[in-house]
Amino acid sequence: MTNGLIGKKLGMTQVFDESRLTPVTVIEAGPCQVVAVRTKERDRYEAVQLSFGEVKERKLSKPELGHLKKNQASPSRVLREFRKDGEATVGQFVTVGMFKKGDWVDVIGVSKGKGFQGVVKRHHYAGGPESHGSMFHRAPGSIGASSFPSRVWKGKTLPGHMGSERVTVQRLKVIESRSEENLIFLRGAVPGAANGVVVVRKSKKS
Repeated sequence: MTNGLIGKKLGMTQVFDESRLTPVTVIEAGPCQVVAVRTKERDRYEAVQLSFGEVKERKLSKPELGHLKKNQASPSRVLREFRKDGEATVGQFVTVGMFKKGDWVDVIGVSKGKGFQGVVKRHHYAGGPESHGSMFHRAPGSIGASSFPSRVWKGKTLPGHMGSERVTVQRLKVIESRSEENLIFLRGAVPGAANGVVVVRKSKKS
């Protein structure tokens, strides 16, 4: 039907896996309803649109609500498109049962926002001496010559906004999958804060 589904990061814990303590991230994945099926004849590409997280109708705009009602789908906050894999029909549900123990997955999320940060935290600059009188501690230092090119090169690492961006973590191993509870346990960390929306899909490198 499709190669992934939408979920919500619940947090981290640890489990015993084959006599070894393993740090895992717990994700509430699905169930996701198929809202629309994109076809080459009509849309010029093939995909499956899934919904996740029911909300009250008053919390959606009229275009959003109209799109969902047109396809007999319940009001949902999150919509994402996935690659079509096999047959899919509007109204079907995708559950976490599509992932089994030992599978490899990629997880996409939005990293934690850290606001405006300097070069030491943002780009791992070493900084200057911490001794008294150096007058140079956490500043970026020289950023280019004055005569040529008389400007700052594009891509120069400087202070600025950090975090709150789309991050993909590849090849996370599925430690456990609980279909009855819609939970999936992945080894390692997943981008974003608790209760953040994430996309879990089959790994491209498996």
